[in-house]
Amino acid sequence: MRPHGTAIRDIRNGQNLGLRALAERAGIDRGHLSRIERGEVRNPASTTLHRIAAALKVPVDAITITEEKTT
Repeated sequence: MRPHGTAIRDIRNGQNLGLRALAERAGIDRGHLSRIERGEVRNPASTTLHRIAAALKVPVDAITITEEKTT
């Protein structure tokens, strides 16, 4: 599971939430959230993604990209 930074930012903005407000709601560092949104963190802890999703009140699937494995 990889975070979809653009989706996180779009949902956050759609809910009129600032970066700081979402970080506080999710209980994570604002800088870390910013890096996730910009795509600089490719593999955050799954608990982090679950916290972000819960804070945004969306399913985790709405803010992640499932990478397909190639054989």
